Amino acid sequence: MADKDYYETLGISKDATDEEIKHAFRTLAKKYHPDLHPGDKEAEQKFKEVNEAYSILSDPNKKAQYDRFGSSSFDGQGFNQGDFGGFDFGGFDNGGPFNDIFDMFFGDDFNGRSRKNGPIRGSDIREELVMTFEEAAFGAEKTLHITRWETCPVCHGSKAKPGSNPETCPQCHGTGQVRTVRQTPLGNMTSISTCPRCHGEGKIITDPCSECRGTGKVRKKRKVTVKVPAGVDNGHIITLHGEGEPGVKGGPPGDLFLTITVKKHPVFKREGYNVLASIKVSMFVAALGGEVKIPTLDGNINYNIPEGTQPGDTIRLKGKGISKLRAYGRGDEIVTVKVAIPRLNEKQKQILRAADTGEFGKIKDDKTLFQKMKNKFGGE
Repeated sequence: MADKDYYETLGISKDATDEEIKHAFRTLAKKYHPDLHPGDKEAEQKFKEVNEAYSILSDPNKKAQYDRFGSSSFDGQGFNQGDFGGFDFGGFDNGGPFNDIFDMFFGDDFNGRSRKNGPIRGSDIREELVMTFEEAAFGAEKTLHITRWETCPVCHGSKAKPGSNPETCPQCHGTGQVRTVRQTPLGNMTSISTCPRCHGEGKIITDPCSECRGTGKVRKKRKVTVKVPAGVDNGHIITLHGEGEPGVKGGPPGDLFLTITVKKHPVFKREGYNVLASIKVSMFVAALGGEVKIPTLDGNINYNIPEGTQPGDTIRLKGKGISKLRAYGRGDEIVTVKVAIPRLNEKQKQILRAADTGEFGKIKDDKTLFQKMKNKFGGE
């Protein structure tokens, strides 16, 4: 199946902001909504495609996965609304892209059900995790401090001062909902929305907790330790389940998403699981061969350069690269040889020209000749 272009579906560019993505979705969802096009299969299909695109692009993790691997990487999991002909609105109560259409046409609630009255999952937290080149190559245990909301230790999330009790909201009489009748092009429509006074709680706090000021939550800085596997790279995301913001009314906590950023290394560059490096050798070592030091992730090693090495030649050091992510073995280190050409004075130039024409003392042994030149030039 060919990859779907979700950006094209919403009519936006790949660098569109979250607000631009949401605006494009609202416009197209309203345009193709089946309630405005009864029996129009083409509009129904467009409506489905728009929601599918938004369900991916509005989620930072799914969007990152789509940008790297395309829509086929979801294997049908990115958007699965079941039989669209039956128009299943089950997703409204759980958040997600359908809520935007939900709000446009029906207010906060649908069929008398309030999204805010049941358990609500906590929000996710996204942080950057900076690592050195070596830490990413071999893995590391990292500690970071995050600030998040936590349940108030004084009122235990009730929002009320200890010893006091919340009162029933006089506007919604404890239901957390208010009913409104509106005239629309489709006729009178009754919507049930969250009570503006108690914000869907059904109760109001007359004597709020002094610690959290009636919010039921306080900001806390927490230390989080994570074991980062060997082989991670820029842009990789590590998920720590349950380390996000706390849930509401018994809802589960959100997750903590750590996006890896690897610092640049002064010597090495990464290419897949291989490491790229370069060394400089003198023209004499390149010509005659000799032992040189090569930097690796495991430390410097001694290596014998073969005689006649040319500028740009490469040396492959097996198993000296990056550890493979969740797999056995390491990549290689590929070293490019750069030949350092010295600046010569006039006398040195004459000697080199004589050597090039074979007139340097009529010496036939090239190695002996080069050694004498090396000594003359002060080369290594």
